[in-house]
Amino acid sequence: MTSIGFLGLGDIGTPMAARLAAAFDLTVWNRTAAKATAFGAAHRARVAASVADAVRDAEVVATCVPTSADVDGLVTSALPTLSPHAVWLDFTSGDPVVSTRIAARLAEHGVPFIDAPVSGGTSAAAAGTLAIMLGGDAPVIERVRPILEAVGKTIVHCGPIGAGDAVKSVNNALMAVNLWAAAEGLVALRKAGVPSAVALQVINASSGRSNASMNLIPERVLTRAFPRTFRLALLDKDVGIAAQVARTQRAPAPLLQLTAELMRIAHHQLGEEADHSEMVKVVEGWAGAEIG
Repeated sequence: MTSIGFLGLGDIGTPMAARLAAAFDLTVWNRTAAKATAFGAAHRARVAASVADAVRDAEVVATCVPTSADVDGLVTSALPTLSPHAVWLDFTSGDPVVSTRIAARLAEHGVPFIDAPVSGGTSAAAAGTLAIMLGGDAPVIERVRPILEAVGKTIVHCGPIGAGDAVKSVNNALMAVNLWAAAEGLVALRKAGVPSAVALQVINASSGRSNASMNLIPERVLTRAFPRTFRLALLDKDVGIAAQVARTQRAPAPLLQLTAELMRIAHHQLGEEADHSEMVKVVEGWAGAEIG
C-alpha cells in the first residue's frame, strides 16, 4: 500500500482523505488538531502531531489547504523529514507562480511536485468524482494516478507545473462571471414583474443557461438556503489569480478583471464565512429587490 501524508482537512480535504483512508496507508495532519483526531477515530488513519511527523514515511505528500502560501509554509515544516523519494501532490487551488517556485524548491531535494487543484465541491469529493486539473511531468503523474483515481473522475494533464492551477482559476472565474451576470439579469426581470422561477424556465431552455441558472440559483438562491460548501473568500482568491494569469500573459481580459474587482467587493461586504452563492445578495442590495 502506498503511504500518504495528507495535510489539510478542510471542507474538500476531509472527504478526499476519507476516500484515501479506505485504500491507502494514510497519515493525517491538520492545523486544528482536534479535527485530525476526530478524523483518525472515524477512519483508518494515523494522526500526526506535526507536519514533519506526517511526512516522515510518506511516499506521497498530499496537501489541500486554502492558498499556495500555506503550501509553502508546509514545505518548510516538512523538509527536515521529507523523503527524497516522495512525490508532493498539491490539491490546493493555487497560484501558478507560487507553485512553480515551490516546485523548484522541492526539486533541490529531489522531490517532484504536481499541482492538482480539484473542482466539483464537497459532494463530488465524497463521491470520488472530482475533476482534477494537473500541472507537472507526465511520468510523475503516472506514479500518483491510483491516488488521483480514488478521488477523481475527470483527470486531465493540462501542461507543465502551474498549468493545473491556471485552469482551475479560470474555471472558477467563469463560474463567478455566470453567477453574477445571472443575478443581475434576474433582479432586473424581477423588478420588471417577472418571477425568477418563470424567467429561469425560459433561460434554462434557451441559450442563456449555465450552471448558475440551472443549479446554483434554483438550489441555493430561490430557496434562500445558501449552504456553506465553498467560501466566497476562496472564490475571490481564485478569480484574482485568473485575472493575474491574464495580465501576466498580456491577454486582454477586461471582463475577468472586472469580475475580480466585484468578487473583492462581495467578499469584503459579506465576510469570510459567506458561501460563494451569497454574492447575489450584493446585487440584490444594490437593486433593492430580491431574486425570487
